[in-house]
Amino acid sequence: MSQHDRELERRARDLYLRASRDVDPAMAGRLRAARRTALSSPAQHTTARRILIPASAFAVVALATLMVWQPLGGSSSAPPAALQAMDATDPTDLPPDADNTDPALYQDLQFYSWLAYNDTGSQARNNK
Repeated sequence: MSQHDRELERRARDLYLRASRDVDPAMAGRLRAARRTALSSPAQHTTARRILIPASAFAVVALATLMVWQPLGGSSSAPPAALQAMDATDPTDLPPDADNTDPALYQDLQFYSWLAYNDTGSQARNNK
């Protein structure tokens, strides 16, 4: 401990002792009653702990079992609806590769960007 920490500890102890001497008897009685209540309550919580510890251990084992267990029939973990949706997609839905596309499409990229930006404004005007 440094000298500053020792000095702080000494001042805190002096302040505590001075304050404890100035406590009136009614407040001291209330503090003693609160202390007795606080010390008696852990006996009630030990019963809950005795139940919660095995229950939480069982929950952890059950969760680990569910995470490890795989259905025997399927090799994929995706739900059947997702598998159907993946089968229904056409591989040509993706944009064409740059190697297979006409280079003239890439010459006016700024124009297409400007068109896309201004197209949102025209849609808003048409909706009015």
